[in-house]
Amino acid sequence: NTDKNSEFSSTYEQQYAVALFNSVRFEIEGGGGPQSQLLHRKDPLAGRSIFSGSLFQYLEENQKWRNRFVSVPNSYAIRLYERKTAYDRGLHPKVTINCAGYKVLTSMEEYLELINTSLPGIKGKVGNQPFIKRVTQFPLILWHPYARHRYFCVMTEKEQKKWHAVLQDCVRHNNNGISEDLPVQTPAFTNAVRLYRQAKGHYGTWDMMCGQPPQILANLVMETLHSDLRDMIGPRLKGKMQQKQRNWMLISDAVYRQVLCHTNGRYKELVESCEVQRVPLDARLRTDMDQIVTSKEHVTNKIRALVSPKAEQLLQTSVQPYISSILDALMEPTSRGFSEVRDIFFKELVELSKNSLNGGGKEKLGDNMEKLSMLAFHPVKMQSCYDKVEELNLEGLQQRFDVHGPSVFVSRVQILMREQMDNSVYTFEQLFNQSLESQGQEDMCKTIQRCQDRVLKKYDYDSSTVRKKFFREALLQIIIPYMLKQLSPTCSPELPRFKELIFEDFSKFLLVENIYEEVVLQSVSKDIMMAVKEAAVQRRHNLYRDSIILSNSDPNLQLLGETPSVEWSTKFGGNEVDGSVDVAEVKEGGSSRRRKQVVSMIQLDGVPLPYESCLEVPGMTEGKDGGKDNEDLDPCDNPKSPDSVNEIRGLINPMLEMVLPASERNQEEDSLKRTGMEIRTGTVISEDGLEEDITHLTTKVETVSRKSVRDKSSPQAILQELKGMRKHEADKPEEMVFESTSEETEVRTS
Repeated sequence: NTDKNSEFSSTYEQQYAVALFNSVRFEIEGGGGPQSQLLHRKDPLAGRSIFSGSLFQYLEENQKWRNRFVSVPNSYAIRLYERKTAYDRGLHPKVTINCAGYKVLTSMEEYLELINTSLPGIKGKVGNQPFIKRVTQFPLILWHPYARHRYFCVMTEKEQKKWHAVLQDCVRHNNNGISEDLPVQTPAFTNAVRLYRQAKGHYGTWDMMCGQPPQILANLVMETLHSDLRDMIGPRLKGKMQQKQRNWMLISDAVYRQVLCHTNGRYKELVESCEVQRVPLDARLRTDMDQIVTSKEHVTNKIRALVSPKAEQLLQTSVQPYISSILDALMEPTSRGFSEVRDIFFKELVELSKNSLNGGGKEKLGDNMEKLSMLAFHPVKMQSCYDKVEELNLEGLQQRFDVHGPSVFVSRVQILMREQMDNSVYTFEQLFNQSLESQGQEDMCKTIQRCQDRVLKKYDYDSSTVRKKFFREALLQIIIPYMLKQLSPTCSPELPRFKELIFEDFSKFLLVENIYEEVVLQSVSKDIMMAVKEAAVQRRHNLYRDSIILSNSDPNLQLLGETPSVEWSTKFGGNEVDGSVDVAEVKEGGSSRRRKQVVSMIQLDGVPLPYESCLEVPGMTEGKDGGKDNEDLDPCDNPKSPDSVNEIRGLINPMLEMVLPASERNQEEDSLKRTGMEIRTGTVISEDGLEEDITHLTTKVETVSRKSVRDKSSPQAILQELKGMRKHEADKPEEMVFESTSEETEVRTS
């Protein structure tokens, strides 16, 4: 891991200087694409929360389902509270889940299909249940390839659909964790990750390029570490299939959290070390920019002479015949999604017009405008738009171009659709507010209609611009890695000799590898631009030519974008009781303030919301612990995965069973009693329905009174007991082998 960190750090530092050069050059020379016609809201979710409500969570510590109050703030983290009163009082949540990298599943069949591939050679039979018992027909499961899985369920299909939309929005938002407002750090990081993976032979898109940089780095480490651990630990796991799967998930989660803790600190140090050098590097760039650009052009021409003939041949035979097919596969579902955004926006404005005709006064108008203002962030209303893009299918092209799947492109389109919806809503709000201030509330329908037509026209232009840019970027993401992989055997060995052409003073800003990739990109860019331009000329999927889109075509509207967002509830005195904008009292940092909620809470007909904790799921019986909760109160300790090599050993070999003849059994029992062991016998029903006699051996220990809730039995304590049940003589050789091979994988949690 130290070597990997050093290798990535070196790559990042090199790419940081290149990204700084590109940023300063862009600042000096200018440039850019068509200007957006719609206004953009800087912080649309300020003072908002997304959703809150109750559902049932499965607790692995005591294998019970418990009612939990869930809050989703504007950070899109999932916060679980024991009861609503804890949330109202501003207490810390019991669990906070960052959904980056997760998948939201709504059936056990989907979940079984994924966990059955988690350990090679351990496959569940069709119809087998996992290590949790489903208590309703409406589960919600958060699955992650490395982290602990989360299990929830609700009582109705209506609840499941709403929660599914909310959880998917949490995943979508957190996956998009790389800030686009950092013109140096962001390209430096993404290029470093890409080059690091290419050096390992991994070209093409990557599904785990999601979350914030430390999370992506943790995924980068786990990409190789996870399979190594699985091969080493998997064959040593004992127990039935479900127990092996559960234990492996706990081990994987413990390792992942340890890796994430390390990458958090390491990335922060890396960025700080580069930022310290930024000022002198920036000064040198601005002084020598002309010479650096001239030097780069000289090296580029030399590399182009080497690469162009090979790249042109590859283009003609293996790329050009497929560009139109890839573009068609991208355009159809993407354009349907953007068309659905337009339709939903239009329907909401029609509804607004109807409500204005029906009366209701200023307060009703304020409520309706509050609902409209958060339309883009209402996951249930936006779900139909997102579903259109889920149909994106690259089958037949994935293997040829080494594309792992369409998920990277689907997520990107969904984020762009949400941005365009919010831009449209915000632009309408500003125009409508301007009209109300100048003309009053007379003839409201005509005012809404005029603003609506103006916004929809601008949406069509912006939608075309955004989609064309996405198509070009997606084609490059698919084609460039394929070409680099094909050209690498013949071109890469020749690149080192070009380093001699770069002055040492400029060597930080001009890297041969980056110039080589730019040459390859330029070789295919012309074909991609022509394919997208042809689609626009033919007006396919309502695309417009760039020449139609005028910059600064509405300067008065651009001035409106500099004014703050309208607080409709304050302006018209709306009470925001009904509909999709709820008001919650939130305590943060010791102060109480009202926060508007985007999605309304679920209220079943005739059934009160179950806010109180420890409500049992109908049909479930109390266990021996009397229904008490064994969760730790400290959220930092959650989840309770093994936190030491010893506890991981306990998961690998939790128990040693021996069957003795009757004559030897009596002698063995007498011997065990003298050594302080307690013997219990009983029967269990196995998975195949057979009844088996078992003997359970436990060590007698002194009873100590518990001092607090934290002293309750935890998985770590149970694992320690299981450890003590193993025979030392049988386990000692295996422990020695494991200890020698696990020195670098020891896991500790704070």
